[in-house]
Amino acid sequence: MSPDILWLIVKATGQTLHMVAIAALVGSLIGVPLGVFLATSGRGELFAAPAANRVLGAIVNATRSTPFIILVVAIIPFTRLIAGTSIGTSAAIVPLTIATIPFVARLVESAIREIDPGLVETARAMGASPLQIVWKVLLAEARPGITLALTLTIVSLIGYSAMVGAVGGGGLGDLGIRYGYQRFMPDVMAAVVVVLIVLVQAVQSIGDRLARHFDKRVRPR
Repeated sequence: MSPDILWLIVKATGQTLHMVAIAALVGSLIGVPLGVFLATSGRGELFAAPAANRVLGAIVNATRSTPFIILVVAIIPFTRLIAGTSIGTSAAIVPLTIATIPFVARLVESAIREIDPGLVETARAMGASPLQIVWKVLLAEARPGITLALTLTIVSLIGYSAMVGAVGGGGLGDLGIRYGYQRFMPDVMAAVVVVLIVLVQAVQSIGDRLARHFDKRVRPR
């Protein structure tokens, strides 16, 4: 493999990491609070707002039901409004973030709903405010689950970032399509696949370690 191709792989890897990092950060900053609200805004819960819960839940379901490649095309006008273009890594971050928000929200909601309701009742009996219960009980107890949820999100984003290469999004997917498929260079395609596998393995290993660190049920050896 020539030095020029190696440089293209390095450059495409950097673009993929750039897209995934920003989409994961922005998507988590919006998706985690949204997930907490969905888990605590049902009838009779901490921030009871059933109507808002139903509306937001429907929006989340609709977004999650839309195949990612269709979402990318459907929101091109919005992408142009935000990024000024619909091609390239900066433009690809917009649909990646839009797809991340409901994904994170549902996973965080599930992690919080797995917490023993008795802990919330105990905190209420001790006079804790709803915000204190969210911060010191729900988020504290759900840290292992939320960590695994964010890990799954980043792994999925790596796959999505390769998919946006089909529509000029840049990164490893774009490199694999342009050189591996269109120019029939199987070594480039193989290299792209190997790099993607390494990235996913690294993210999953780090996420698993962090989840074990936060899980109080796991005793140190």
